[in-house]
Amino acid sequence: MEIINRRKRMMSVARRLRREEHRTIGLVPTMGALHEGHLSLIHEARALCDVVVVSVFVNPTQFGPTEDFAAYPRDLTRDSALLAEYNVDYVFAPAAEEMYPPGAATFVTVEGLSNELEGASRPGHFRGVTTVVAILLNVVRPHFAFFGQKDAQQAIIIKQMVRDLAFEAEIVVLPIVREQSGLALSSRNTYLDPQQRQAAAVINGALLRARAAYDDGEHNATRLIDMVREQIGQEPLARIDYVSINDATTLEKLDKIDDQPALLSIAVFIGKTRLIDNVVLGESKKNVVSANA
Repeated sequence: MEIINRRKRMMSVARRLRREEHRTIGLVPTMGALHEGHLSLIHEARALCDVVVVSVFVNPTQFGPTEDFAAYPRDLTRDSALLAEYNVDYVFAPAAEEMYPPGAATFVTVEGLSNELEGASRPGHFRGVTTVVAILLNVVRPHFAFFGQKDAQQAIIIKQMVRDLAFEAEIVVLPIVREQSGLALSSRNTYLDPQQRQAAAVINGALLRARAAYDDGEHNATRLIDMVREQIGQEPLARIDYVSINDATTLEKLDKIDDQPALLSIAVFIGKTRLIDNVVLGESKKNVVSANA
């Protein structure tokens, strides 16, 4: 396994792999602090691709001024040892100045989709996400890029960007990996103390209750959202940022769920830690969010 810090070196390796060796490249973009959710993406990349590249980069442009960029967990030594066990071929771990050279002034914005949900709560967040992913796709030139369903809106936005800007990569979105309690795995779970971690299980419990109600015939979005809010409200350590039901492709806010798959998503503070989660309603008909681009 080679650890690459310079983007020119990564680009040179990618050119050789594609042009001379005709090998299929899979990219798993991460911000490090790897967990089983990341490893599930790497496992799928290993199964589908000849070469697996994992990027480890805490991207400053997707953090707001009051967010946790400075505190975000970083341990490249641990992450690299873990990636070696999973037979990753290359780790691309650039410094910020490699990704954003001095004088960099270009950003990528997906209009409309970026303004909803996480975009409304975290202004500018998705501009940072789409810009860094665009850079990674240009540098690594992957045939496939792997993302997790936990960041469902991110996956929808990246698919739109890939279509609009004619990137070659196929975007693969894989299911959420959860702790035994149902809590979605996230690097930010490390911020939770044991009591908070136990309390955070209420998030998935509320989503599952709403999905069960949907499966039993409740298709009114307001009533489903109220159901989630009621259950979360019973946990003293939890504070809701938003609960929303949106079309799983366009992110249009829905009043009633008809034939289209719908994304029921939530952002909740447990103490000071902000956690997100989601379920797709009607996914048995056509799970748009988790389908490949």
